[in-house]
Amino acid sequence: MFSVRRHVIALDVGGTGMKAALVGADGELLYEERRATGRDRGPDAVVESILGFAADLHAHGRERYGTGALAAGVAVPGIVDRDRGIAVYAANLGWRDVPLRALLAERLGGLPVALDHDVRTGGLAEGRVGAGHGTDRFLFVPLGTGIAGAIGIGGTIEAGAHGHAGELGHIVVRPGGPACGCGQRGCLETLASAAAVSRAWAAACGDPAADAADCAKAVASGDERAARVWREAIDALADGLVTVLTLLDPRTLIIGGGLAEAGETLFTPLRAAVEERVTFQKLPAIVPAALGDTAGCLGAGLLAWDLLSKDPAPDSEVSA
Repeated sequence: MFSVRRHVIALDVGGTGMKAALVGADGELLYEERRATGRDRGPDAVVESILGFAADLHAHGRERYGTGALAAGVAVPGIVDRDRGIAVYAANLGWRDVPLRALLAERLGGLPVALDHDVRTGGLAEGRVGAGHGTDRFLFVPLGTGIAGAIGIGGTIEAGAHGHAGELGHIVVRPGGPACGCGQRGCLETLASAAAVSRAWAAACGDPAADAADCAKAVASGDERAARVWREAIDALADGLVTVLTLLDPRTLIIGGGLAEAGETLFTPLRAAVEERVTFQKLPAIVPAALGDTAGCLGAGLLAWDLLSKDPAPDSEVSA
């Protein structure tokens, strides 16, 4: 006995690990699994890991729900050409110009496949079913190893003319500041990302293993050195965010990623710093992300269902 249930495959590919799910039409995560990317074996091995994972999910869904997946959605880091379905470049995975959509479609027997950037995909989920649900315009900003943003407008994510919209981590907030991998100096992500806070706190406390989470704990305990590192990061972040607010005028600003796990240790001073800096701009609601590390998978599932939206047959369950 099993229940036939329509579903799609969702894959969220990170630098070292992959999260995958079978997602129902109502956005429910029907099945979840995690695997390593295998990046230590090279970019070809990463691609094969993705293809094999997707194929295994397809088989699992067919066995468990009596029908195969209807489509697949994949979120990947780096530069993505979503229109052509190509993973253009990802430094942490070592690949260039991988026709991932076509490879997955072939491995999955011709299923339609959607491919997009991981931050935009996570933002899609946060906007539709997470912290931005019901908001017409929002900005999703995960503060992790780097900083990027997803611009939400009317339930969709704006990618820009060339797929580069939302790269707010490369707004220069401290001219002449630390060198950035993009070639500029003083970019926001060199000062306010979780990686930047980790570097600054490790230097300040003398422990090379210390990270941003340790810094947040030290701030909460009243450590003056930690408070100084934290304040400098928040000041830089607020400067960058006000620039973005001036350009985009979002109704809600959703902050996620590793730094957001500090809770009010981050949000209380950040809200105050942004409020101090706005003049004519309307202050958005500044809220924590709601979906955690499931956002990418949920977003990938939404991408897959969007591919099928021209044939919006209702989800059905029948006993077999």
